[in-house]
Amino acid sequence: MKDYEPGPLAEARTERASEGRWALVFIRDFPHPPPRVWRALTVPAELGEWAPYTADRDLAALGPATLTMIDSDQHSDIAVEVTEVDPERSLTYSWGTDLLRWDLVATPTGSRLTLHHTVSDPSSVTQVAAGWHICLDVAERLLSGNPVGPIRGNEARAYGWESLRDAYALKLDHPSTEEG
Repeated sequence: MKDYEPGPLAEARTERASEGRWALVFIRDFPHPPPRVWRALTVPAELGEWAPYTADRDLAALGPATLTMIDSDQHSDIAVEVTEVDPERSLTYSWGTDLLRWDLVATPTGSRLTLHHTVSDPSSVTQVAAGWHICLDVAERLLSGNPVGPIRGNEARAYGWESLRDAYALKLDHPSTEEG
């Protein structure tokens, strides 16, 4: 087991998005400046240390890319399109049928990261929140120089994913489901 326990619930809410879709808005403060957090969001070697996927290229450039989802020995490639890059401020790309928009703003103590994760199925919002909670906890450890390595896929269940899913279901007033 890794030396990791989930931190407190993040600031989160849901919003209606276009075409009947929902967006999870997930907000996390980091005690690191935007350029440092930006690198964690875009540089493949850093993404591979905290995200549920790796990237075949730096995501700080517009255009196609491939994200490889990893769950134990299972790897699946997803073609994505980076559609917006405002260095150290905003990054938007498709992720399968989902859309991810990461916004960064400087704060007096570091950075505020706001993720808008738009999904087709509103019942998946609590699962998505639990997954990003663990991933961003792991990112914080990486940024602070105390990495634990990525916690992805079914492995997340051993680190409180189900409890987080249920807690976000209450926080977001959304039903949780059993699927991960």
